[in-house]
Amino acid sequence: MTPDAPDTALSAPRADRRDTVRSHHGDDVIDGYEWLRAKEDADVIAHLEAENAYTDARTAHLAELRETLFGEIKSRVKESDLSVPTRRGDWWYYGRTVEGAQYGLQCRARVTDADDWTPPLLDAAQPVPGEQVLLDSNVEAEGHEFFSLGAFDVSDDATRLLWSTDVTGDERYTVRVRDLVTGETLSDEIADTAGAFFTPDGESVIYTTVDDAWRPDTLWLHRLGTPVADDVKLFHEPDERFWLGAGITRSRRYLVIGVGSNITSEDYLVDLDDLTAPPRVVWPRREGVEYSVDHTVIDGRDELLVLHNDGALDFELVRVAADAPQGERHVVIAHEAGRRLEDVDCFRDHTVVEYRREGISRVALLNPADGALDELSFDEPLYSAGLGGNPEWHSPFLRLGYSSFVTPGTVYDLELATRTLHLRKQQPVLGGYDAGDYDQARAWATADDGTRVPISLVWKRSYGAPGDTPRALHLYGYGSYEHSIDPGFSVARLSELDRGVIFAVAHVRGGGEMGRGWYESGKLQHKKNSFSDFVACARHLVDTGVTSPSQMVAEGGSAGGLLMGAVANLAPELFGGILASVPFVDALTSILDPSLPLTVIEWDEWGDPLHNAEVYAYMKSYSPYENVREDVTYPPILAVTSLNDTRVLYVEPAKWVARLREAGAEDVLFKCEMVAGHGGVSGRYNAWRERAFEQAWILDRLGLADA
Repeated sequence: MTPDAPDTALSAPRADRRDTVRSHHGDDVIDGYEWLRAKEDADVIAHLEAENAYTDARTAHLAELRETLFGEIKSRVKESDLSVPTRRGDWWYYGRTVEGAQYGLQCRARVTDADDWTPPLLDAAQPVPGEQVLLDSNVEAEGHEFFSLGAFDVSDDATRLLWSTDVTGDERYTVRVRDLVTGETLSDEIADTAGAFFTPDGESVIYTTVDDAWRPDTLWLHRLGTPVADDVKLFHEPDERFWLGAGITRSRRYLVIGVGSNITSEDYLVDLDDLTAPPRVVWPRREGVEYSVDHTVIDGRDELLVLHNDGALDFELVRVAADAPQGERHVVIAHEAGRRLEDVDCFRDHTVVEYRREGISRVALLNPADGALDELSFDEPLYSAGLGGNPEWHSPFLRLGYSSFVTPGTVYDLELATRTLHLRKQQPVLGGYDAGDYDQARAWATADDGTRVPISLVWKRSYGAPGDTPRALHLYGYGSYEHSIDPGFSVARLSELDRGVIFAVAHVRGGGEMGRGWYESGKLQHKKNSFSDFVACARHLVDTGVTSPSQMVAEGGSAGGLLMGAVANLAPELFGGILASVPFVDALTSILDPSLPLTVIEWDEWGDPLHNAEVYAYMKSYSPYENVREDVTYPPILAVTSLNDTRVLYVEPAKWVARLREAGAEDVLFKCEMVAGHGGVSGRYNAWRERAFEQAWILDRLGLADA
């Protein structure tokens, strides 16, 4: 062994087999590793710590590379920086980071000219005139290994601050309130919340709590200065398939209470001048019908714009009377196949629609009277564009966010009167970054059933175009919940591109990139399409000379981790390594257990194997843990997770890794953060180090650890 090589002589931890039997639909399954679910068991903790020690030892040869990568990320980031201020009332609100500090500061400064909507050009190196630091998360995080800021709200009269924090990673937040005039933190403290915000008068807090399965199910009203035990229950959703959320319309006219499953939704309105009045349903829930609402005023009448999929696969937009929403519907934007309407935002003098066409996100101004769309245009072939923070009902500007694989995050203000885009800020990338040194393109693979699957690629030009010669390639995928992996910039990714790696995204079915039909054809009994699509993309990249199996590493997280586990079983020969982050690899066991967090809600996405034998058999046929093979050679695998993750429990990758080793997989590493949640470690420097750890492993698998 040399200092620059992994110690392959180390013995991997071996979890004891403690067989239990899982019986459903006449099928008895012997599970040797279910005992690892006992989070409080000393044997379980000892096993996880042994896995971490083994991973540390096996990756010790990458320590110098990790430091190099961390240094590269850090050197490209402007550590003391500010966001573009957003106007709300008489204040400009913005975030600020300070060199050396893990967490950000939330700040504000007074508007000096009531008629000026141009945000001040602030410089982090100079004191901001009249700046008020509303919350310093570094102070809040003191004494905690983990910290996450949840809710953050300022009362309409700008005199009170509400914020919530999670210090374990389990996504249960504690709400606190501060008087911004005196600086006093009020005695009000609300634990175990999922979301919270002020009522418009700032005298009360509206918040949600969760049930035993961590499902947001109840909405409460807390009057400041009164005991939490006296809080008023505004709404409760008893159906375990539905989760609850709430918000106030931009017009400050209604509280909107939304309940929804993965396929059905229902909204309620409450007039803000009488919050304890019974909520009024907009459209009664119907299985399979989803909709969302926003309030607008047309010719002096309160109306709702309703985005829905009732007989419209890719959604249509209608308007209805706010006082009779179940009455006549007036079509504003008719359904058009292939144009997936995603969101509508109403302002006093304009309306904005966001939609997706040809795999690209779009933003357009809408005339609600005649449905005319004025779509904003951008020059790049691949990009992401969408609304930014726009809290004001009557702003003459529209805040937009834009980025691509090569263009850093950019903030624009669209001047509505002239349709002029004003560049407010582009994410600074230090070290002489030049977007012209990089390029991006889209390729298309053909799936087993003939479906064309898009692949996005980005690379550094100096290494030549993809296909000139097989090169190292990092292939990312997700493919669930209609979530789209859109083109976006990454500072950390530059460390790979600058070493000649091509980064690619396989936009597999189950995601939302190509519309609702794309999602529908990659869920439930069609889930295997997600996996075969990813394999088809990998094979296309090999067949066209872009890369070779030994030069390709795959990555996915959460539901994308399920994708990784499935393709490891389907086509292990195609990859030189697989990185699975918080991977959903024991899917069948989890979805069979309705007592686990979110399981019942998930039945609309995966099916209900508990009550349906056909679904059970289908899930069992692809769930990675159920299908670990002994007749193949697995590529090196790195699985990372967090002990306090409530979305994908740590036990899933723990069991998967144990089963892989039992089946003879020789190079499998497992890393469990002992104080973190689904999103991994907290703090930006910690997050950079975590990414550097993963990137060092990726580069090592690609043969570029010395590049």
